[in-house]
Amino acid sequence: GALAQAAPGVIPAASQGSMNNVLVGGHDPRSGGQYVYYETIAGGLGAGPSGPGASGVQSHMTNTLNTPVEALEYAFPLRVRQYAIRPGSGGRGLYDGGDGVVRELEFLAPAQVTLITERRTTRPYGLAGGGAAQAGRNVLDRDGAEHEIGAKAELNAREGDRLRIETPGGGAWGATSE
Repeated sequence: GALAQAAPGVIPAASQGSMNNVLVGGHDPRSGGQYVYYETIAGGLGAGPSGPGASGVQSHMTNTLNTPVEALEYAFPLRVRQYAIRPGSGGRGLYDGGDGVVRELEFLAPAQVTLITERRTTRPYGLAGGGAAQAGRNVLDRDGAEHEIGAKAELNAREGDRLRIETPGGGAWGATSE
């Protein structure tokens, strides 16, 4: 935002934030051993003066990729219930911000979970009249009841719990003529 004031018309709108970290560990009943799963989850990029932001990509964190669903489910007592673009999470404007993603994990065994996520209360801002993106959400579904989880949290997941991480989109750039 500060750079956009110094160089208007050059700097893109805000992206999803630094990253969305999820760390899961516990006892794997299939192998009898301990396991740890750590991943940074993608989000939306902010749009710029020359075009829209990209959806479902890593931002401000380099040299990381997603864990393929098949590899994750093979190696850990987890099931991926959803992994998709989060439609409408990017800001709207002349150039729309990129959309975030939804990653929902089901725990097949009890686990300790740590979340270090960004932009859960503050929305990624737009620039030059573009709209802000949607903030992210972390939700634990336990026995059919949804519980909002903060941006920085630790929790003990039970077998059958589902953790849904909805990452922020990116802000839009430029006002629309509508």
